[in-house]
Amino acid sequence: MNKAGFDSDEATRRLQDYIKAKLLPYKYPREVKFIDELPKTGTGKIDRQAVMRM
Repeated sequence: MNKAGFDSDEATRRLQDYIKAKLLPYKYPREVKFIDELPKTGTGKIDRQAVMRM
C-alpha cells in the first residue's frame, strides 16, 4: 500500500487488464506511473509534452 491507501501493483494490473479488454492487446500500457498532479502550462492547461517525457 502507498500513502494514497491503495496497492499500486494491484491498481496497475487492473488498469492494464481493463485496457487490454477495450483495445488490441499490443496497445496496452506496459508502464503505469501514478502521480499526484499532472504538469501544467503557464495558462493552466495540461502540458502534454511534459507528460510524454515523464
